[in-house]
Amino acid sequence: MNTQNLALTSLDLGKNCFHFHGQDSRGQYLFRSKISRSKVFSYIAQLPPCTLAMEACGGAHFMARFAASCGHQPKLIAAQHVRPYVKSNKNDYTDAEAIGEAASRSAMRFVAIKSEAQQALSMLNMTREAFIRDRTATVNRIHAFLLEWGVSLAPTFKSVRELPETLEKLHAPGSVIRLFQQFHAHFNYLDEQVKVLTKELESQVAGDDLATRLMTIPCIGPITSSALAAELGDGKQFKRGRDYSASIGLVPKQLTTGGKPRLLGISKRGDRNQRRLLVQCSHTFINHLDKQSGRLADWVRVLLTRHHPNVVVCALANRLARIAWAIAHSHGIYEAGPSAQNA
Repeated sequence: MNTQNLALTSLDLGKNCFHFHGQDSRGQYLFRSKISRSKVFSYIAQLPPCTLAMEACGGAHFMARFAASCGHQPKLIAAQHVRPYVKSNKNDYTDAEAIGEAASRSAMRFVAIKSEAQQALSMLNMTREAFIRDRTATVNRIHAFLLEWGVSLAPTFKSVRELPETLEKLHAPGSVIRLFQQFHAHFNYLDEQVKVLTKELESQVAGDDLATRLMTIPCIGPITSSALAAELGDGKQFKRGRDYSASIGLVPKQLTTGGKPRLLGISKRGDRNQRRLLVQCSHTFINHLDKQSGRLADWVRVLLTRHHPNVVVCALANRLARIAWAIAHSHGIYEAGPSAQNA
């Protein structure tokens, strides 16, 4: 294996096998190799210090942290930015070569590497969201199956929690009753897990500096602050707040031709969970606008006189995203500032 003048090594990640492609500073091919998982860590450790590029897929953040500990400069690239550089037929070696080609582009956008704390917060949030989706699906099944037996429950969690009382009056075979009892037990389990994970998130947020500072923003609570802290980190992966809000789809989609700019609705690209949480925070802010003060509240009041409330919600979500980035980047807290009404 020729590692002399090695400048860039690209790595195609896998579950059991890893494919490497090495090149020098001019992009000339040096080597390629296939390594098993049991040997990949020692292989990376013995490589001379270089840039190690990978797709931002499963296991990438862990591998990037390990590569950094070995003296390499890890870089993660979103998979959609690698695809245009795949030549001919797709295989693991051409994927590794395409990753290297993408990483060598000066204008390429790279994914920020998450710390262990960020990954833990992100995993906690995703697990909680998964339990919530499962709970909602279970509730929908209970409602749908009960309707087949002539019972229409109110669309509330309370009606599902009181399912045993409903089953006492249900005229159905014993096997059907037992199925409903299993659904009810499963719902109770999921409901309890959501509560446990919510408390765990609140506990984690209390000990996280960035998440605590993000909670100084109006209407941002532990769930939203933990999700933002897990993705933002120190915010250095974005040059400005607008770049962050654009990355989660909170800026207008642009359609410009012939020198005539045209702005459409928000792009809705990127992480939908962060976007959803910020939009929910915006709804809460506007619904309780009479209790809000400061420049942000004044700005929202002016917008509401000119635009539809849903447009204002998106504009406020965009502004909250920018504020969150500023707090992460400057290591500060949110200060409302004096209200024009009190000036």
